[in-house]
Amino acid sequence: MIDTPEQEIAVRAAAGTSRRDALFAVAFMSFSALLLELGLTRLFSVVLFYHFAFLAISIALLGLGAGAVFAYLRRQWLERCSISQLGAVLCCVNALVIVAVLEVVLHSSVALHPNWSNFGRLTVLYLASAVPFFITGLLFSVVFARHTAQITRLYGADLLGGSLACLALVPLLNFLGGPNTILCAAVAVTLAAFAWAGSRMRVASAVLAAMLLMLIAANFRNRLFDIVYAKGMKRIVPLYARWNALSRVEVDEQGWAKAIVIDADATTYLMSTDPHHWDEGYRRNLMSAPPALANVLRPNGAFAIIGPGGGVDVLRAIANGSPSVTGIEINPIIADDIMRDRFADYVHHLYELPEVHMHVSDGRSFIRNSRDQYDVVQMTLVDTWASTAAGAFALSENNLYTVEGFREYFQHLKPDGMIAITRWEFAQPREALRVVSQAMEALRQVGVNNSTQNFIVVSDGALDEDGRAVLVLAKKSAFTLEEQRAVLNHIQGTTPENAFLNLHVLYLPVTADKPGMSHPAFADLIRGQDARAFSAQYAYNVTPVSDNAPFFFFTLKPDQVFHRLDQAGVDWKNNLGIAVLGLVLVVSVAAVIVFLVLPLLLLRQARSSSSLGVLYFVAIGLGYIMVEIAFIQRFVLFLGNPTYALTVVVFLMLLSSGAGSLVSRRWFAQPARVALAMIFIVVAVILYVFVLPPLLGALVGLAFAMKLLISAALLVPLGFAMGMPFPSGLRALSVHSQRNASTTTRHGAVEWAWAMNAASSVLGSVLAMVIAIQFGLNVTLACGAASYVMAIALIPAFKSAKLGI
Repeated sequence: MIDTPEQEIAVRAAAGTSRRDALFAVAFMSFSALLLELGLTRLFSVVLFYHFAFLAISIALLGLGAGAVFAYLRRQWLERCSISQLGAVLCCVNALVIVAVLEVVLHSSVALHPNWSNFGRLTVLYLASAVPFFITGLLFSVVFARHTAQITRLYGADLLGGSLACLALVPLLNFLGGPNTILCAAVAVTLAAFAWAGSRMRVASAVLAAMLLMLIAANFRNRLFDIVYAKGMKRIVPLYARWNALSRVEVDEQGWAKAIVIDADATTYLMSTDPHHWDEGYRRNLMSAPPALANVLRPNGAFAIIGPGGGVDVLRAIANGSPSVTGIEINPIIADDIMRDRFADYVHHLYELPEVHMHVSDGRSFIRNSRDQYDVVQMTLVDTWASTAAGAFALSENNLYTVEGFREYFQHLKPDGMIAITRWEFAQPREALRVVSQAMEALRQVGVNNSTQNFIVVSDGALDEDGRAVLVLAKKSAFTLEEQRAVLNHIQGTTPENAFLNLHVLYLPVTADKPGMSHPAFADLIRGQDARAFSAQYAYNVTPVSDNAPFFFFTLKPDQVFHRLDQAGVDWKNNLGIAVLGLVLVVSVAAVIVFLVLPLLLLRQARSSSSLGVLYFVAIGLGYIMVEIAFIQRFVLFLGNPTYALTVVVFLMLLSSGAGSLVSRRWFAQPARVALAMIFIVVAVILYVFVLPPLLGALVGLAFAMKLLISAALLVPLGFAMGMPFPSGLRALSVHSQRNASTTTRHGAVEWAWAMNAASSVLGSVLAMVIAIQFGLNVTLACGAASYVMAIALIPAFKSAKLGI
């Protein structure tokens, strides 16, 4: 049995594991764990729905914490092995487990139906995916407990490995795809095994790494690992499929047409006709859709189309005479690989026409930076239902539908221009109704105090529970009588052959006061001119949403979340996110209690330890994850892409936190200095609550390289300070355990602290989103600051419990 640090050093030396090898091993383990976690968010978005991508965060943190608890409970058994032997064996096993988890996820047939069968499949998926993180958490806990003299360096290596995983994620997803990114996580953990191992095990780990690399190469060419089930249904073999950090995009045959399918769910059709000579079938089909009214009213206008996808709106604009169409597509696979390469001939080179100007960018960021003015800014059903690599934290379409976004659209219109936004709508309206609510508030902010004459709303048929496409047209100036007659003439036609009677007027200023000529919900909202008062008495939440809480699609009120999910309609997928988040919170609390808290509290040693000391690690775990999640969302608009926000924010915070951990050994030998670092964190976070939104908004027009420098200037000092409290606390526990071997801190204090920090991160990751949805991102940041205030207040608990700070 290994009883002293000196014995461990001797064993480590005999096994050939140097201090440098240990640091490399920890860095590779951290790289593997975070790459696996972020890779699973992509896979879960395809196999399940994007809301379940959030499960990957909970799974990872729970697995890490459960592994630490196991290390605490089986401490004596684990001490029979040297850290080099244990690390080499478990890392090799973990590599094989990761491959097995990939197979489980790809073959998971979980459907979104509330029955025990699906619940059982989801449970199997959840528990299986947690195993690799369990092994990593076990090893981390053992390493930190045994290498007490190197805690700050080990923690720094841990954070450095994680930051490099963030940096590698986007190129790996873009080049190798989702399944191969998971396999790269397996390769990384075999490199950790190589760093831990002696000569014999190094040969075995090298062979395993080589086999995994060959498997990646074979899968890159032949798709040995690919999506088998998605959304509970077995997938057909697509005509084309490719992954990137935003989504998995495929092209399928769907009846007479080809369609782009995003993450096995959202669909946009490819238009196979010449826009300058389109045939009658395409003309009738496309001009009978509600978005066509924008072309009727502005046939020769300049269009800015956000999310053009397969080109339906682009084709319609060109065919009706538009001389300039600016398309803003966030996904380069759609804009470049499909529309301008693989299927360019099929779509008659639509995106290469001289009238079309395509840009690969986030729609709102492009509009905000543009100096052009448009006759129409158009968005048609822009909702990918796909999580980015950032998980469910940052969905690109959310920021398109905020009041600030609408205000920017209005500011980029010509004097008589309009926005044309199409959303799904139902028998009891909520989505298109919220678009009207948003536009009313945005118009008020640009100086239009009475907008009763500034809206036209038209649906594709009578509203029902299955969902109908509804167009909302909004102008800064009133719609003229001529424009309103043009809408009616298009619907009624001069002859039956020219009529589009499927279109129903839901609101038209000239007929708004006539009984039966308008939908009462739209008429009452627009005539009342008070969206918040209307929403307070309406069945759904249709109040305007802002950048501080950009959750446009969540229209259920709190008491409706679990009562209306069984209703039909397209928007159940969006509102399901609230229920999933609530269920994840409940499951996370239960899992933390069962797997982390109860095993510790059942032990006499744990009960006798200082609960206040443990709360210190809980507080800093909550604070770190809440601040990080809020920053990811805050930087989406500034950096122009949710994937960039994830990569930049998490990379900079982990890297700077690792640096903070390394210097904390020298700077923070006294508790007053630990408190000083956390006071800086609290002050900086509170300052960012007020300063960050206007500052990022003012600097959004800068070049991308300058944005990266500004992001570093804002995040690195804070991340540097946030990297100090955790290793300082761990070091305090380890120092005391060495000085007082008879006390309870000798019996797994480091493992317990690690487990409680992981447990609080599990809960904090869910609580952060619950708070953001209910109260906004500013309150989320404030709660993160409050957690650090609590940690400051708990510093004296270390001294009272004689833990050695």
